[in-house]
Amino acid sequence: MKENQRKTVDARIAKGKQKFLEILEKNPVIHVAIERSGISKATFYRWRDTDTEFAEKVEAAMREGKGLVSDIAIAQLVTAIKEKNLGAIKFWLINHHPDYANKLHVTAEVEEKFVWTPEDEERVRKSLETVALKAKQKFFHGI
Repeated sequence: MKENQRKTVDARIAKGKQKFLEILEKNPVIHVAIERSGISKATFYRWRDTDTEFAEKVEAAMREGKGLVSDIAIAQLVTAIKEKNLGAIKFWLINHHPDYANKLHVTAEVEEKFVWTPEDEERVRKSLETVALKAKQKFFHGI
């Protein structure tokens, strides 16, 4: 391929990627961005898999798009609350006010099942005596 042709192809690819990213920032659905940008699904996945910079920009565009959709959803929810929509009011309170949040109450009984045997008690007594003896020796040898 000649240099001029390569530059033309590269420019077209860069333009296609940019258009795709702009659409994705407004609507974070890959399928929609593919359709609206006019690229094929295979082309998108090839670009994403072979161009790490493009892949990072796709992730950033997705975050931007999701933020935009969240802002729109919150605005619609606030509008519904202002219109006295009981479902919207309930949703908001359950998710944003501790007095109305769903609560999980757990009640349990703990039963201690460990039983000391005389052998256990003897082992612990001997271990404590050994530790005490070593500490005593260390103390007196350290003086």
